[in-house]
Amino acid sequence: MNSVDYDKALYYTHRSQWDNLLILMVRTKDDFLSKKIEQFLHAYNFEHDYKEVEKHLYSLLRYIDHAIEPNEFEFTHGYLDQNI
Repeated sequence: MNSVDYDKALYYTHRSQWDNLLILMVRTKDDFLSKKIEQFLHAYNFEHDYKEVEKHLYSLLRYIDHAIEPNEFEFTHGYLDQNI
């Protein structure tokens, strides 16, 4: 996956740029990221319970953190060593 999408998602979420986050949701090739963004934006706009909004926000942030984390395959095959 394109890690730029995850960086953009973090940036747009941090800056409360919901329109840009919506555009990213449509354009990204990562279906899980798209779904997490959709769930968060829906909760943000329509939920009256802040705990629900917070739950979806943290779910989105946890997924981004998981997706950005380098996997063991990259470590064992030396892909990350080239960038250090």
